[in-house]
Amino acid sequence: MGPNSFRLLDELVRRSPEDVRYDRTLDLGCGYALTSLFVANETGAKYVYAFDLWISATENYERIRDNGLEDKIIPIHGDAMNLPFAQDYFDTVISVDAYHYFGCKAGVFADKILPFVKENGHVMIAVPGLKEAPRGELKQLFETWADGDDSELFKTAAWWENLLKDECGDRCEVKVLEAECYDTAWQEWFQSGHEFGVRDKAFLDKGLYDILNFLLIYVRKGK
Repeated sequence: MGPNSFRLLDELVRRSPEDVRYDRTLDLGCGYALTSLFVANETGAKYVYAFDLWISATENYERIRDNGLEDKIIPIHGDAMNLPFAQDYFDTVISVDAYHYFGCKAGVFADKILPFVKENGHVMIAVPGLKEAPRGELKQLFETWADGDDSELFKTAAWWENLLKDECGDRCEVKVLEAECYDTAWQEWFQSGHEFGVRDKAFLDKGLYDILNFLLIYVRKGK
């Protein structure tokens, strides 16, 4: 339903800190667990927890089993605001094209996500973002394209960095990067022929393309 999440995840992993461990990884907001399949196959993870609110664990399990990864990926249906895990449980938490739907509010990261990450563990997030806030007619166009309230979920790199640093204080190292795959990801989506891709191209060609980006967020948990 948009630019390829595999491409974003591939870059998220490729540009991650060298000491990231994937032994026990949470794929937060995994959707149809396709990103979980990628993590299981490409990172050497021992266990991947495919966690999503909207897709049932049974449906994802069938997909996982069809790919021969039922001993490595554990599907779970649940809400990110009430994670059913022990604290300090995960080496890494990954979220691709999902975190902005629930994580833009102050307190979410520090209270709902960070407690479940081990000391020296990592949180790695890829989300759509903004190079700059739209104004005037471009703002109206952006809000129409993003379906009104969803436009509030697009933030700049500086906005995310300030939010996470304010929440974590001295406990974490935070780094936010612009994804290098922006052009390729959009062009692939435009060329897919999907009706939503055609619609997106019509809007982005009117000026939105120059103010949007994809953001890669890296947080290392300290003591």
